[in-house]
Amino acid sequence: MYQDDMKNEIRALLKERNGILLAHNYMRDEVQEIADITGDSLGLSVEAAKTSASVIVFCGVHFMAESASILAPKKTVLLPRLDAGCPMADMVTVSALQEMKRRHPGVPVVTYVNSSAAVKAESDICCTSANAVKVVQSLAAPEIIFVPDRNLGRYVARFTDKGFHFWDGYCPTHERLKPDAVIRLKGEYPDALFICHPECNPEVEALADHVCSTTGMYDFCRKSPAKRFIIGTEAGILYRLQKENPDKEFILASPALVCPNMKLTSLEDILAALKSMSPVVKVPEEIREPARRALDRMLAIPRD
Repeated sequence: MYQDDMKNEIRALLKERNGILLAHNYMRDEVQEIADITGDSLGLSVEAAKTSASVIVFCGVHFMAESASILAPKKTVLLPRLDAGCPMADMVTVSALQEMKRRHPGVPVVTYVNSSAAVKAESDICCTSANAVKVVQSLAAPEIIFVPDRNLGRYVARFTDKGFHFWDGYCPTHERLKPDAVIRLKGEYPDALFICHPECNPEVEALADHVCSTTGMYDFCRKSPAKRFIIGTEAGILYRLQKENPDKEFILASPALVCPNMKLTSLEDILAALKSMSPVVKVPEEIREPARRALDRMLAIPRD
């Protein structure tokens, strides 16, 4: 089936099912093109919970679909590729986090949304890459446990005098971006601004003109008078950056910045999910309720 035919059938089925199609910023171009909303993982879940749609088709990875289920428990959440996981989210387990909490009694757990619902349920508050600094600053405790991304945690630690207990997790895709690649491109394009995600390692962040979330990147590039940017995050972000800024040039900082999990979901997968109304992601109530509390505490804090 040709792409245009699939897109038309997907849109028709969404209308028939009273569904909404969400695509993360890192999805394939053709998936972002037909989405009702594109954005970061939590922003998509928040928007989906607000809509009158009864079916949410989440084009992303597993923890994102779980977040949608946590925030919109009465809606049917479809994840077209159930095998689309997140290696960083898999680096922390409930039992290991419980053991860390026993070693640091009374220390609040701040958990990045890139984590499973079960880990969120063990946490005091969640954060995104956009609001992590504000979340940590909002806590009265002198020290925190930060889970699971050590790079984001170290970035946040620069803006507070709190003591940090870092979980030793990371995003394999962002970790593949090395300082050498950035230095080479900055030499090749001296007029370009380098912007990167806080999931990058500290050596890469030290070279950046601006460090921010994917949503922050869209805003920064749109408002900046610069005409050329070196982008230090997953390649999928280039689709919308180029679409919104046709007069600007965007250079991916490394060809290694491709997340295989984010690229799993195809138009064929979306169509199959809508036809079969599966796979469904549903978070059990005993996990959903405490996970929702951790998310709600975060949502009370403004984003950037």
